Amino acid sequence: MRIVLGVGGGIAAYKVASLLRLFTEAGHHVTVIPTEAAGRFVGVATWEALSGNPVSNSVFDDVDKVNHVRLGHEADLIVVAPATADLLAKAATGQANDLLTNTLLMAHGPVLFAPAMHTEMWQNAATRANVETLRSRGITVLEPAVGRLTGPDSGPGRLPEPETIFAAAIALAGDTAAVDSSDVLGSKPLAGRTVTISAGGTREALDPVRFLGNRSSGKQGVALAAAALEAGARVTFLAAHMDVLPPSGVDVVRVESALELRDAALEAASGSDVVIMAAAVADFRPAEVSDTKIKKSNGDDAPVLHLVQNPDILHELVERRNADKGSQLIVGFAAETGDEDGDVLQHATAKLKRKGCDLLVVNQVGVGRVFGQDENSVIILSGNGAAPQSASGTKTDVAAVVIDRISTELGRVRPVT
Repeated sequence: MRIVLGVGGGIAAYKVASLLRLFTEAGHHVTVIPTEAAGRFVGVATWEALSGNPVSNSVFDDVDKVNHVRLGHEADLIVVAPATADLLAKAATGQANDLLTNTLLMAHGPVLFAPAMHTEMWQNAATRANVETLRSRGITVLEPAVGRLTGPDSGPGRLPEPETIFAAAIALAGDTAAVDSSDVLGSKPLAGRTVTISAGGTREALDPVRFLGNRSSGKQGVALAAAALEAGARVTFLAAHMDVLPPSGVDVVRVESALELRDAALEAASGSDVVIMAAAVADFRPAEVSDTKIKKSNGDDAPVLHLVQNPDILHELVERRNADKGSQLIVGFAAETGDEDGDVLQHATAKLKRKGCDLLVVNQVGVGRVFGQDENSVIILSGNGAAPQSASGTKTDVAAVVIDRISTELGRVRPVT
């Protein structure tokens, strides 16, 4: 197979040397096209030595061969790694200012991008729009890995491992026999699993203008979804009000109220191996919703609000799972504060018993704590009596621990559905 391997200008370019070796050892003919910036990270000599072919990034080299047209025409597969934010933007907008972008415009075969960049760049609305544009055109854009980045921070933005990119590329080209799927799936503990995750805070309407809500930002739910994607899962993301965008690569279902979330959760859960209810669901809603804005009166009396309880979505999911004798793993979240009746852990333990879920992720909330913050500290309680497990750090760090615990629980007793 003839492969064009485009290399973007990011520090992760050094990993692409291993990807190139995987392609050549599998017997494929590889032409490497590094961008000018990529040459500042890995030199041309490396690419030529590993590929056995001359390397250029200029449309003015070997003009008689018309490389800027020929390479894209002849390639059975084009892989770009690392795909920087700049490269994704150029590809999405059809720019052609070097040999690689020209080749992408001339592609006749499948194209795969393996992104790598800082988390904020990956989550930026412009990058997200570019990725969706490329995917809408039938181009494959992998999800970046989650973990340590160039600096001291971590999050989604790492280049996927060379073996993961290789497997995805070969499968995209239709040569699935060239890769041992067990090697790839072994590093993806949720491969073949479907996960439903709720996130954000519900809003309960008072009138067309006002609502009852909470302080949830959705950050922890987004981190969980990104970690589940990295673990190989297919993710349905039930998004209530959030201060952040859902991760790219999930199937998003938008909801507003607790009742809307209930309907969406029951529908999505029916086909899921795992349900993670991380959304902050309002316990109560107004008994009546005004069709017009509630006005101030001339008197001193304020309107009295009559509230009714919202359904217990988590408990309902558990009851339905049990009635169907299913093997679904259900994970709840509990935002607790201590009071005169008990501390956070006592309240959470009682809630776990009431809800009947398999795992309950508990955190202590308050003003300036958890909601809207980038840090979190949780205790994972188990319905089977296992010892509590603690996790703390960034919400990305906590999500990694929760998804790892879920993977362990699934591996014990639950087959892939």
